[in-house]
Amino acid sequence: MIRDAATVILIRAAEAGGGVEVFLLRRRKNASFMGGAYVFPGGARDEGEDDLRVTAARELFEEAGVLLATTAVGREQAVALRIRALDGEPLPALLAEAGLQLDPDALTYFAHWITPSIEAKRFSARFFVAVLPTGQAPSFDDRETVDEAWLTPAAALARAAELALPPPQVRTLSELCDTAAVDDVLALARRRAAQPHAIIPRMAPTAGGGFALLLPWDPEYVSAGTGDSAPMAADHPLAVGPSRFILEDRTWKNVAAPGSTTAG
Repeated sequence: MIRDAATVILIRAAEAGGGVEVFLLRRRKNASFMGGAYVFPGGARDEGEDDLRVTAARELFEEAGVLLATTAVGREQAVALRIRALDGEPLPALLAEAGLQLDPDALTYFAHWITPSIEAKRFSARFFVAVLPTGQAPSFDDRETVDEAWLTPAAALARAAELALPPPQVRTLSELCDTAAVDDVLALARRRAAQPHAIIPRMAPTAGGGFALLLPWDPEYVSAGTGDSAPMAADHPLAVGPSRFILEDRTWKNVAAPGSTTAG
């Protein structure tokens, strides 16, 4: 079964040197999905959440303590509400008591990743961009997540091995590397939202007994890949850059297909 899910690429202006920083959380090593990896906050849709932006906002609040609301929320209020939510109180009731409402419009679609067929747990996850609200500060929940980091996309990629970054994070951070400001990220997200396409990696054998995860625009995606597929036309706006992932030294690397003219 494939479960709907939502993920939040939380950004802020970099504290030094310009550009943007992205928030990452480290999952517990014994987690059943992406254990030990640094990922964007997110999780599966709850019953009754018809808008996945609501799922994204709830998960961001539970996992990172950031509340995207239609009115300003102070840090102390967000912390107090989060403690109660993590202890099991329903978020809608908590927000109603505080006179607050989630703000789905604070989230902008960025991507749609579907877990490959080879995985036992599969998710159809929409990725959304959100800007850190003024006066709030994210923190890991010390339940599902055990550490955190604010990093520029380039710095995160340079530490990909240490952070155990999964392919969707590697790809997303690569796509953000050329953005110089928060507004640039939001503009990029809006362009991507205009022509969405699901990304379902497919596994294919490689020389030497290894394997690669092929992205939908890889030249061998249809002919060599196995499992569920969603091919992407070569002229699709998202069909750019290296088209496959390989695992080297326990690190996922986004590389070009053999013989491709695309730079890796």
